[in-house]
Amino acid sequence: MIDHFGINCADLPASAAFYDKVLGVLGFSRIMDFGVALGYGPPGKPDFWIGTQPDGSGPSSGPNREVHIAFVAESADAVRAFFDAAVALGAEVLHEPRHWPEYHDHYFGAFVRDPDGNNVEAVCHTVAPG
Repeated sequence: MIDHFGINCADLPASAAFYDKVLGVLGFSRIMDFGVALGYGPPGKPDFWIGTQPDGSGPSSGPNREVHIAFVAESADAVRAFFDAAVALGAEVLHEPRHWPEYHDHYFGAFVRDPDGNNVEAVCHTVAPG
């Protein structure tokens, strides 16, 4: 059900040092680094992400920081159905369904904001580009 999730950190370098160490002893490592977001997991599969804290403006500001949750979708059509259902319910669109080659060649996902300001995604890892 859960493909991956992420949390925001007030001090990304301190959190990175913490997670590098504590996840390392469990056999996981930092496998993706986008500067503002770091992905950890087994080789080739960043299941847990940490990122910079939002700047304090917008729906994800305040004492309860935004969380990112990605749900497994079986197909591109399922990603689109998730997106359409969320938008019909009034969800804020973060990213419409598309390929995300910066993650990997077969990554197809859509992102919306839930009623509490969280970044919720549906993702399929088997959709060929094009």
